[in-house]
Amino acid sequence: MNLDIDRLNDPAALWAADTVYRPDLFAGKVALVSGAGSGLGRACALLFARLGARLVICGRTPEKLEAVAEFVRDKGGEVLVVPTNVREPDQVDALFAQAHAHYGRIDCTVNNAGGQFPQAAIDFAPKGWSAVINNNLNGTWLMMQRAAQYWRDLGPVAEPMLRSICNIVVVIERGMPGVAHTVAARAGIIGATRTVAVEWAPLGIRVNCIAPGLIATEGLRVYPPEAQKEFPIANPMKRPGTPMEIAESCIYVSASSGSFMTGEVVTVDGGGKLWGELWTAGRPEWYRH
Repeated sequence: MNLDIDRLNDPAALWAADTVYRPDLFAGKVALVSGAGSGLGRACALLFARLGARLVICGRTPEKLEAVAEFVRDKGGEVLVVPTNVREPDQVDALFAQAHAHYGRIDCTVNNAGGQFPQAAIDFAPKGWSAVINNNLNGTWLMMQRAAQYWRDLGPVAEPMLRSICNIVVVIERGMPGVAHTVAARAGIIGATRTVAVEWAPLGIRVNCIAPGLIATEGLRVYPPEAQKEFPIANPMKRPGTPMEIAESCIYVSASSGSFMTGEVVTVDGGGKLWGELWTAGRPEWYRH
């Protein structure tokens, strides 16, 4: 696959990339981004910071988080790093407590933490299935619920419906052979999002999902070469998306531009769900004949 993944994910390139948003869009706001040490989470965190937000970033690898934080601080931004395993309720509670103690507020949450591995579903071990479900479904749910409890306990705000939860999911409409575990987990998050969007609206909380298609992050390197060969033609635009394109989509639903949106799934996949197939573990032999 002829993609300059390193350039597309380089913090300096992300910071310098053009954006449609004004520089002070999130001035005075606090954005919490999980899985912010790499990939889509890092791109989202950097764009929030460029637009004036004070950041809370979390993930399981302190070294990656600190590298992002150092970059943002060098640009004059403010970042709180809280290493967190989102699958652990106590750690999620501590994350929100530290964020509030440091800034006194949280305005929006982007739930990006998660991960998966490509494998034929018939061969999943119980441990592998459970690991992905715990990361992508349970961890995201814990973050969603804790954010809602945090805002509920703060009481009403002057800017209703600008408390935002944005969940990064996947495109589930056509399935995705090779990653049935993450499709199942993300489908659960989409269902929960549509349900709690109604329950939490009286609290001034909006809950939406961004469903990226094939995006050129470091995560593509976990897939086998036979799958990677087909990635550039996985949608009718015949290219992967960029981390910046997903970050801008997260900004759209998190800012006042999305103030009349809740319970929605915004698909950003270059038309991929209308086109062909995506075999993340490579096309099986039976399919070729």
